Amino acid sequence: MTQPAPSVPPELRSLLRRLRLGQVLDTLPERAALAKSSSISHLDFLAMVLSDEVTRRDRTSASVRARAAHLDPKMTLERWDASAAVSYDKAVLDELVSLRFVEDAYNALVLGPVGVGKTFIATALGHIACRRRVRAHFERADRLFKRLKACRLDGTYDAEVRKLVATELVIIDDFALQGLDQTETADFYALVVERHRRASTVVTSNRDPSEWLVVMADPMLAQSAIDRLQSAAFELVIEGESYRRKEKPSLGSHPSDGPRS
Repeated sequence: MTQPAPSVPPELRSLLRRLRLGQVLDTLPERAALAKSSSISHLDFLAMVLSDEVTRRDRTSASVRARAAHLDPKMTLERWDASAAVSYDKAVLDELVSLRFVEDAYNALVLGPVGVGKTFIATALGHIACRRRVRAHFERADRLFKRLKACRLDGTYDAEVRKLVATELVIIDDFALQGLDQTETADFYALVVERHRRASTVVTSNRDPSEWLVVMADPMLAQSAIDRLQSAAFELVIEGESYRRKEKPSLGSHPSDGPRS
């Protein structure tokens, strides 16, 4: 018969809360029961309890960093749909997931048609970075350039660019989906040049880099930025059908029943 988990004395509860270890109480009775039934030593029991707390704090801090980075909480690598009808070089993805490219200040280009999971993969890389205490920032390209234009007007442009340059991993989603005017092209050039071989940038795009030049207003700045970005980048090309179609509702189904991209 399973022994009931022992209750935690009020004095111990008070001490744990004074030490800001109150969350240990969530699992302490079960851990104490396990230690008793398995004859675990005092030191091993202490290590087990503290390990639980470290794991909890790591998970909480990663979630805080992910929210600050504007990452979709549902787009983690664990939720990637392996059954999706898409193809890509798994060796390249494995290399990116290792995050060595961030340690070495390389970039990543995630390319492919609409709906194959480019944003998902890029976001998942951001979550991995947050778990490893790497400072990350995710932003859709059109919103980023619009925000930088606003920063020019209110005098915060230089400070915002310094912040972006100092961020270890910047993820720019849906780049070159629409044309970039002179100011937007100049901003993209400035970011790429300042971050080149100093910090990592992930760019997702429906267009191949060879097509970016035609949608940017200043060919010279564009070519210089593209050359720097691409010369130091891993390229993950995803091909296949849009797996967003799998989310399409059908009669008798509930939206939450289907797979998520």
